[in-house]
Amino acid sequence: MNLPLYKEMMRVNLKGILNYAFGSAFYILFMIWLYPGIAGSTQAIDDLIKAMPEGVGKAFGLNSGFTSAEAFISGEYYGLILVLILSIVCVQMSTQLMARLVDRGAMAYLLIAPTTRRKVATTQALVLTTALLLIMGVTTLAGLLGKAWFLGSEYDFNSGRFAQLNTVAFLLFFAVGGLTFLVSSVCNDEKKALGISGAIAFGFFTLDLLGKISDKLEGLRFLTLFSFYQPGEIVQGNVEIIQVSSWLLLIGVFTFSLGVELFRRRDLPL
Repeated sequence: MNLPLYKEMMRVNLKGILNYAFGSAFYILFMIWLYPGIAGSTQAIDDLIKAMPEGVGKAFGLNSGFTSAEAFISGEYYGLILVLILSIVCVQMSTQLMARLVDRGAMAYLLIAPTTRRKVATTQALVLTTALLLIMGVTTLAGLLGKAWFLGSEYDFNSGRFAQLNTVAFLLFFAVGGLTFLVSSVCNDEKKALGISGAIAFGFFTLDLLGKISDKLEGLRFLTLFSFYQPGEIVQGNVEIIQVSSWLLLIGVFTFSLGVELFRRRDLPL
């Protein structure tokens, strides 16, 4: 890793990272604050969800019910909003950290310095990973503070499963970030990298959604990384956390490493 480059890239991107982190924290606090107001009506809400087509409940993580605060949050926040936020972060930051620098000629200045391509690419990969870690760290902390402030001991909230949910969410986007970083590492054109990365991240989300809505399309889910991510099942304790986490970690490490290696070997238009 090139430490001066890491510090500079973190300085340049820190404002944007914190905007996403505090936006995520605000939203999850709002969800937790909202829960006591609907806690007395959870049975009616569950009955309403059961009356909907089964695929709709599966698609938006509503089948886990609302009998606990973390079940409510897993469906209302982790099933959709957080996924969109972190997908945008992965697509935008991976493009900015690699393809944009090549496209605008700035990569030449980095490589003139006494460093190697491998160190530059590894540093940029660590910047993206740090961004995801910061966002998920702030989100997790906000959730635990929200539990203390708004729920206390009166409402059911399993902090252990909430931590597992956040761990899997981070590792999912560590893997997605590895794929978008790989794309950005082999593209000379910023717009092309942005388009392909966006198609991968949001294409995964769309295929997963379609697979949940229709049983006939369920096989589509297994073409995406989102098949590893089941927020409702995680908070119910029905997921092998170690197995899922291990697969996502391996995919992330492999894709980031492949991106670094391909960047080191490729011809750059500098």
